[in-house]
Amino acid sequence: MNKILCIGEALIDMICTDKGRSLSDGNNFLKKTGGAPTNVAAAIAALGGDVELAAKVGNDPFGKQLIEVMQSFGVSTKWMLQDNNFFTTFAFVSLMEDGERDFVFNRGADGQLTRAEIDEIDLDEFSIIHFGSATAFLQGPLQAAYQSLLQKALQKNIFISFDPNYRHLLFQNNTQTFIDQSWNFLNACHFFKVSDEEAMLLTGGITLADAVEILLEKTNAVFAITLGKDGTLLGFKGTTDKVSSISVKPVDTTGAGDAFVGAVLYQLSNKNLKEINAMNLDDWRKVILNANKAGARTCEYLGAMEAFKHLSNSIFN
Repeated sequence: MNKILCIGEALIDMICTDKGRSLSDGNNFLKKTGGAPTNVAAAIAALGGDVELAAKVGNDPFGKQLIEVMQSFGVSTKWMLQDNNFFTTFAFVSLMEDGERDFVFNRGADGQLTRAEIDEIDLDEFSIIHFGSATAFLQGPLQAAYQSLLQKALQKNIFISFDPNYRHLLFQNNTQTFIDQSWNFLNACHFFKVSDEEAMLLTGGITLADAVEILLEKTNAVFAITLGKDGTLLGFKGTTDKVSSISVKPVDTTGAGDAFVGAVLYQLSNKNLKEINAMNLDDWRKVILNANKAGARTCEYLGAMEAFKHLSNSIFN
């Protein structure tokens, strides 16, 4: 089994448990470790994979918590760096009665991961690098580090995975910069996962069918468009295939997409790039079917990290 590197944000989600109340009116909050690439790394480790997380947190109790949680899953935290000058990043979220989210993003250490720090990572140890963070497309040192790592991965012929993780509340005033930066990765990666909404946003397609046609035409990557309970649309060498999911009683969908990505990468991690490139449509269907199982099982528990405790590669049988 080869090693996987995940890069991006590690943060604390503060979820208001007073339903229907704004953040200013809410009194009770539930603290959860989060960040999409952090979730992906935890899912890979839970399935039995060898994974390392590159991220920056504050030298504070919350940064310590993030590191300890990752270590509890078996994720290598050598490159989870602690910054003495910036606090751990927080996201405060409350779900309003109308379904809208009251959201405040208090960015701290995650955006301070530098190119110089990333350059110290020995990429020869890794067969897969996963880029999975919308926050890396915000201005800051992480933005340059992200782009630099992408170029180095290309030079070394490392398998590149990408999940844009669009968050409207982060880019509502400048969506185009998110789209432009995402296309740098869509054009370079070997595999990407998007939601149906992200597919239409990134392509400008009016319908999902329009978006799929554009992605097939403009990218060379294998891609997965997740459709929730309806399964996943797999794009492969100019064609598409619908891969069904399994039926579950959902409790919380948080982290389902990250579990899906983690399961895909776990299954690919025992192959080199040449072997992955030689996979046919049936091979990819099996990978996506298993990833759908991981995503669905995650929905049966409250909170991503709690769900990942129940993940194992036995769900693939």
